[in-house]
Amino acid sequence: MGCVIVFAVLVSFVRQALKGIPHLRNETPMKKPKKEKKPMSKEAREGVTFNDIFMFMIAVPLVLLWVGFAGFVIHSGLQNAAVLEQIEGYTTLIAILGGPALLIIKDALDVWKQEQAEKTAFYKVKAQAVIDYNDAVLKQAQDVESKAQEQEHKMENKK
Repeated sequence: MGCVIVFAVLVSFVRQALKGIPHLRNETPMKKPKKEKKPMSKEAREGVTFNDIFMFMIAVPLVLLWVGFAGFVIHSGLQNAAVLEQIEGYTTLIAILGGPALLIIKDALDVWKQEQAEKTAFYKVKAQAVIDYNDAVLKQAQDVESKAQEQEHKMENKK
C-alpha cells in the first residue's frame, strides 16, 4: 500500500514538473499557435521548488508511514496478545518515526496559519477599500446634490 501511495505521489510530481516542458510533436498547419501568457508575478513563475520535492518525497511518506504503523500496532495489539509482549519495541519505533513526523506536521500547520493570516489581511484591505469607495460615492452624491440646490437657489434669486 505504501508503494502505491509513493507511486501516486511520484506520478503527480512528474506531471507537475513536466508541465513547463514543450512537447516535441508536429502540429498541423491548420492550428494557430497559441499566444503565451506571461506570468504576472514572481510566484507564478516559480513552479516546482526544492520544498515541494522534499514534501512529496520525504515528508508525506514519513507521516503516512508513522500514522499507518501506529494504527497497525494498535490493531495488532487488539487482535494478538503476542504483540503486547513486544510493545516496547513497537513503541520505540513509533517514537522514532513520530519525532520528525510531528515536526513536519507542525511546519505544515505553521505554513497554513501564515497563508490564512495573509488571506485575512488581504480581505481586511479589500473591505476597507470597499468602505472607502462607498464613502467617496456618497460624498460625491452629496456634493452633486448640494451644487444642484445652490444652482436652484441662485436661479430663484434671479427671478
